Amino acid sequence: MRCPFCSHTETQVSETRESDEGDVVRRRRRCLSCDKRFTTYERADIALPSVVKKDGRRADFDPAKLRASMQLALRKRPVSVEQIDAAINRIEEKLLASGAREIASTRLGELVMRELKRIDKVAYVRFASVYRSFEDVDEFRQLIREI
Repeated sequence: MRCPFCSHTETQVSETRESDEGDVVRRRRRCLSCDKRFTTYERADIALPSVVKKDGRRADFDPAKLRASMQLALRKRPVSVEQIDAAINRIEEKLLASGAREIASTRLGELVMRELKRIDKVAYVRFASVYRSFEDVDEFRQLIREI
């Protein structure tokens, strides 16, 4: 680790602590040249897969877009922010566990529908009606029968 004060390349770790969640390591360091102290933080750099759109374009996975879509489907529904956060976390965990570098947007939509079905059936129908581009009432009826 290079010293931020004098750029010397040799430093000594004097203290190491993990965060309460266990996802970050904090290290206090001392420069062996100028004797100044500084703190570094380590966290895993995990990349979520890219999303492959229906037209073949690729985009970075964006949890904010995922949240916005879910919140739109859940508008005026009795679902807490914590439930939405938990659903998004479950989707992200599935994406990470897959180890895939890319995911089709259709597969991502299916993961969202599964989570919405789990937390609110009305939001599930709302999302599915847009996602699956229903053309008539019979398609709605079929979806509701499935629930």
